[in-house]
Amino acid sequence: MPMPMPMTMPRQSSNSQDHHHHHHCNHYYHFLFIFTLLFSAVSAANIEVLTLLSWIHTSPSLSSSFSNWNSLDLNPCNWSFITCSSKGFVTEINIQSVHLAIPFPSNISFFLYLQKFIISGANLTGTIPPTLGDCTSLLVIEVSSNSLTGSIPASIGKLQNLQNLKLNSNQLTGKIPPELGNCTNLKNLFLFDNYLTGNFPVELGKLSSLEVIRIGGNKDISGSIPDELGNCQNLKVLGLADTRVSGSIPASFGRLGKLQSLSIYTAMLSGEIPPELGNCTELVDLFLYENSLSGSLPRELCQLQKLERLLVWQNNLVGIIPEEIGNCKSLRIIDLSLNSFSGSIPRSCGNLSQLEELMLSSNNISGSIPSDLSNATNLMQLQLDTNQISGPIPQEIGLLTQLTIFFAWQNKLEGSIPSALSGCISLQAVDLSHNSLTGSLPPGLFQLQNLTKLLLISNGISGPIPPEVGNCKSLVRLRLANNRIRGQIPKEFGDLTSLNFLDLSGNCLTGPVPDEIGNCTGLQMLNLSNNTLGGNLPSSLSSMSRLEVLDMSTNRLGGSIPGSFGKLTSINRLILGGNMLSESIPPLLGQCSSLQLLDLSSNSLSGSIPYELFNIEGLDIALNLSLNELTGAIPPQISGLSKLSILDLSHNKLEGDLMPLSSLENLVSLNISFNNFTGYLPDNKFFRQLSATDLEGNQGLCSQGRNSCFSNIPRTPNNLKHSRRLRLAIALLGAVTLAMAILGAVAVFRAQKIIKDDNDSEIGGGHSYSWQFTPFQKLNFSVEQVLKCLVETNVIGKGCSGIVYRAELENGEIIAVKKLWPTTAAECNCHNNRVGVNRGFRDSFSTEVSTLGSIRHKNIVRFLGCCWNQNTRLLMYDYMPNGSLSKYGYMMKITEKSDVYSYGIVVLEVLTGKQPIDPTIPDGLHIVDWVRRKRYGAEVLDPSLRTRPEFETEEMMQTFGVALLCVNPSPDDRPTMKDVAAMLKEIRHQREESAKVDMLLKETLKNNEQQSYNGGPSATVQQIYSRSNNSSFSASSLLYSSSSNPRTTLK
Repeated sequence: MPMPMPMTMPRQSSNSQDHHHHHHCNHYYHFLFIFTLLFSAVSAANIEVLTLLSWIHTSPSLSSSFSNWNSLDLNPCNWSFITCSSKGFVTEINIQSVHLAIPFPSNISFFLYLQKFIISGANLTGTIPPTLGDCTSLLVIEVSSNSLTGSIPASIGKLQNLQNLKLNSNQLTGKIPPELGNCTNLKNLFLFDNYLTGNFPVELGKLSSLEVIRIGGNKDISGSIPDELGNCQNLKVLGLADTRVSGSIPASFGRLGKLQSLSIYTAMLSGEIPPELGNCTELVDLFLYENSLSGSLPRELCQLQKLERLLVWQNNLVGIIPEEIGNCKSLRIIDLSLNSFSGSIPRSCGNLSQLEELMLSSNNISGSIPSDLSNATNLMQLQLDTNQISGPIPQEIGLLTQLTIFFAWQNKLEGSIPSALSGCISLQAVDLSHNSLTGSLPPGLFQLQNLTKLLLISNGISGPIPPEVGNCKSLVRLRLANNRIRGQIPKEFGDLTSLNFLDLSGNCLTGPVPDEIGNCTGLQMLNLSNNTLGGNLPSSLSSMSRLEVLDMSTNRLGGSIPGSFGKLTSINRLILGGNMLSESIPPLLGQCSSLQLLDLSSNSLSGSIPYELFNIEGLDIALNLSLNELTGAIPPQISGLSKLSILDLSHNKLEGDLMPLSSLENLVSLNISFNNFTGYLPDNKFFRQLSATDLEGNQGLCSQGRNSCFSNIPRTPNNLKHSRRLRLAIALLGAVTLAMAILGAVAVFRAQKIIKDDNDSEIGGGHSYSWQFTPFQKLNFSVEQVLKCLVETNVIGKGCSGIVYRAELENGEIIAVKKLWPTTAAECNCHNNRVGVNRGFRDSFSTEVSTLGSIRHKNIVRFLGCCWNQNTRLLMYDYMPNGSLSKYGYMMKITEKSDVYSYGIVVLEVLTGKQPIDPTIPDGLHIVDWVRRKRYGAEVLDPSLRTRPEFETEEMMQTFGVALLCVNPSPDDRPTMKDVAAMLKEIRHQREESAKVDMLLKETLKNNEQQSYNGGPSATVQQIYSRSNNSSFSASSLLYSSSSNPRTTLK
């Protein structure tokens, strides 16, 4: 642009000319100054436009929301997500929940007037540039819920005006920079859910304006909490949960008069709870659970009039619960479970009119349940299980109309179940198992229309089951096992169409099994064993298509086994032993394709064994047909049961030889005693180790003595010549064997030398091969330190891919090291400073390295690195006590230490096979939105999981439901991890029971296989099954173990 020139003026006197010349010069310089400012402003605005455009266009899939970001429009103030000052400079960039997948803008310092920089939930990647500290006008930095890596720049400490710094939910590493202590106006510091390490900076104690600190979810933040934090007297929220902070809670916290939430759960705190916390008069939430705190509960806490939630479960607290706790009038939740509190339940708890949850499980509390609790009319959960509480259940409990959960199992309660309990009209779950309760079942209990679970196992309850049971349409689980209940099973059970678990075993029930029970088509478990039931087996039971366990053993049932039982395609355990069943075994039972255990022992069954039974390939636990009147030979089709562990055919009239059993390679227990078998035994290791008591009572079996039991060549004069040839062959074979033994000794010597050389190489001695080391984390140890730990005494497990060692290093750190089994030279190529494999081959080493090396998630165990030489390959992981490297990297730490939202996302990732932001998900949807759009159908499962058995698919879909609760958009509606763990236990409950039966059957019978027959062969199976099935499994009821209104605790 050409510079303006002054106009030529008519000549005048010299003075006049000088005056006019001076006047024109002033105008010229004034114009030049204005032009310079204007040019600078235009240039700055242009730079902001170019910077924004160059940054946003690096996105691979730009959202339509940026359609008005036009390079022809030099004014970004009209663009979406942008706010400008009155002079046209960008003062705010605010992009939330829009998929970007681009790096943090490296030229952020060009925005000289930027006050708010907010980009959250956008999959922002890369590192935070140090130049961010040059944006001195910044008030707000919020880049949470992204994929940022690297460290937090120390330069942020230069931002004197900064008020909000929110970097949470990323993948940031390194230490918290102490320079943040220079941000004197900082009010909110959110760093939770990253991978930060190191100690809590003392310098943060200088921030007098600080109101919120949330640093939880960084599992490697360690060290003690500095006393200086007590100087932040404006602090309202302190979150250090799910870290490794240790030591005691500073007494200086008593100076935090504005503190509302103290959240340091799932950490390593020790020492006593400081009584000074009683000075924090604004405190609302005190979350100190899952630590190692000791001492008693300070009485000073009872001064906190605003305290609403007191959660200190799973510590080492002792002493009595202070009676003064009733002074905390605002208390809504008290959870003191899993400690060692003693004394009685404070009567003053009845004064807490706002109390919703009182959870005192797993302590040493004694005394009785105070009737004063009935005054806490808002009480929704009362959990008193696993204590020493005695006396009767007070009638006044019936006044708690809001009560949904009442657990008092494993105590010493006496007396009858109060009829007034029917006044608790909101009750959903009651578990009073393992007490000394007597009397009859109150009919009014079954008028509760919300009751889903009623567990009264192992008490002294007598009398009949009232017919009113049919009114409780909501019942899902009813367990009355091991009581003294008499009378008949009411036909009204047929009205309970929601019932899926019915256990009436171990009582004194009589009469027939009502046909109407077949209407309970949702039943998965029906146990009526150990009663005195008579009549025939109702064929209506075959309509229970979802039935998995049917146990009617040890009764007086007669007649035949209905052939229609073959329709029970979901059943995996059918136990009818110890009855008076007659006629033949119906061949249609062979259609029970899911059957794993079949026990028909101790009946009067006759006829031959139907070969159709042996079409059930999954029959792998036990087949018990003992103590019947079965005849005929063993069908050759029995060879199809290649997985069978236990076979009992004793005390029948079976005949023929035993050669069909030779292919049952998985047997751990066999009893064929007291039949009419003849001939010889199959010549294999199992039969040679078989106890004589398992064979006795078969007169034609091994008739020439035990020594000739495995030979089928009779010694007659006609084969003496053949015998001499056989002896010659044996002599030659002996000579060959001797020669091979000599060669073998040489080979062993050479192998030992090779092994010694290999061991020398591992510990650095001998002619060692050079080691290659690839760390995937920042490590503070050397290969040499690891190698010294690879000794037999440190072995913690062996698996199909290698040996696992526990390695305690010189710096005190403990890691797990997997030494993979060796592969041939053709299989593995680990030279040229790389981990690799030859073409066409992928061994377990490269597989684990490539998979685990790319995983970075807080709920999956960290893969630290790998090292290898020509002979040996090692993988290093974080050490997980009581864990197994068949699980490392593939199995999440499903504990209450996991953040609930993060855990939900991980579960969705595992079940769908997709990442939270996945290119295969259409429309750029987040995984949560995609799953919800699919309406939770099975098609959301990873294709590799859809081929799993139906029961596993069902469990996976139930787990989907739990995951979606975890990622609820409203934090207040998410469950706690305590709730999540309980729900997962509930899902696993049925499978756990089955697995427990499997284990007991296999292990006990294997241990007893050398013992003599005693009391009938069915007794062992029946005893084992009863032990498993009659246990309370009250833990599964922990679905209700925390708030029915899910709560969120801060990190």
